[in-house]
Amino acid sequence: MNPLSESLLSDYIEQHSSAEPDYLQTIVRSTNQQVVNPHMLSGHIQGRLLAMWSQMIRPKHILEIGTYTGYSALCLAEGLAEGGKLLTVEKNDELEDRIRYNLSLSPLGKQVDLRIGNALDVVRELPEKEVFDLVFIDGDKREYVAYWEAIEPRLSGTSWVIADNTLWDGHICDSRYDHDAQTKGLRLFNDRIAQDQRLEKVIVPLRDGLTLIRFANPNRQAGGR
Repeated sequence: MNPLSESLLSDYIEQHSSAEPDYLQTIVRSTNQQVVNPHMLSGHIQGRLLAMWSQMIRPKHILEIGTYTGYSALCLAEGLAEGGKLLTVEKNDELEDRIRYNLSLSPLGKQVDLRIGNALDVVRELPEKEVFDLVFIDGDKREYVAYWEAIEPRLSGTSWVIADNTLWDGHICDSRYDHDAQTKGLRLFNDRIAQDQRLEKVIVPLRDGLTLIRFANPNRQAGGR
């Protein structure tokens, strides 16, 4: 597809999808104007998909690995069950004040627990009984396998995992990136998930790729039982 066709199609998709809430549009503008690498923002269509997926699941507990400026956290929070909480972890402490301000733009921000630090450390320090109904992985691409190993004991047979950037702008299929650490990390994760026969999974070719994952056995209990 040529760039003009891609642009027209992108515009068409946005025009025929639900609009972002005003506070998310505000986050988009400020991120693009003031933050490095604004392309890391989930954006309109991916954000609406995350919100709709969360609304279908109605999770009580959500974990997000990689907050960036808070856009995706607020999208995911749209589906939280009554009294539910979203734990989001961001390693870049320079973004903390911006994230907290962005979360304050929506009443949903009160249901978001922001932690600044290493996601692996945060997850490992949680109580053993902590189980997540929905996990969104969007952190360091080199650590995706480690993230999976940390969260797997905290998933039941009804839990869902969404992993972002699993197509990595096509680099996963491009031999020119064979020595790129982030590409290698994503390839290892994709292979790990694909080869695990306990899992149902599908890669959705939206933006940089979203992998939807759940256990095939709905009776599975957290901890692998």
